[in-house]
Amino acid sequence: MAFDRPQAEELATGRFILLFDPAGSPVWDGNFRIVTYIRARLDAEMGNDALLGSVAWTWLVEALETHDAVHHNAGGTATRILSESYGSLEEREDTIDIELRASWTPANEFVREHLEAWSDMVCTFAGLPPLPAGVLPLPHRRT
Repeated sequence: MAFDRPQAEELATGRFILLFDPAGSPVWDGNFRIVTYIRARLDAEMGNDALLGSVAWTWLVEALETHDAVHHNAGGTATRILSESYGSLEEREDTIDIELRASWTPANEFVREHLEAWSDMVCTFAGLPPLPAGVLPLPHRRT
C-alpha cells in the first residue's frame, strides 16, 4: 500500500563550489575561489522592494563577517525574477524569486568558516533564522 505524503515546500536552494588552481590565478588573487548560488521564493511585498538586491548582498557580507570568513575579491549579482503564467498555465499564481550569484577568494586554505557562512545565508534566504552560537540542531526524525 502506498501513502501519498504531502511534498515539502522548498524554501531555498543553493550551491557551494570550491575551485582550486595549484598554480594560482591572477584573476582570483589566490589558489582557491568560492562560487555560490542561492535562490528563494519571496512574498510579493518583499519581492517588490527596490532595495532587495542590496539586502541580498548585505546578507552575504554579514554572514562572512559573522563567521570570520576572511576573504578578498568578492563580487556578485542579485537578480529578482517575476514569473507570470499564461495560456494553459494561467491558473498558476505569479511568483517572485531572488537569486544571488557570488564568488570570493578565501584568504587561506581553511574554508570551513566560508561554508558555515554560506549555510547561514541559505537559511536567511529561506526566511529561517540562523542558530545562535552554542545551539546544535536536532537530527531529523523519520516517521
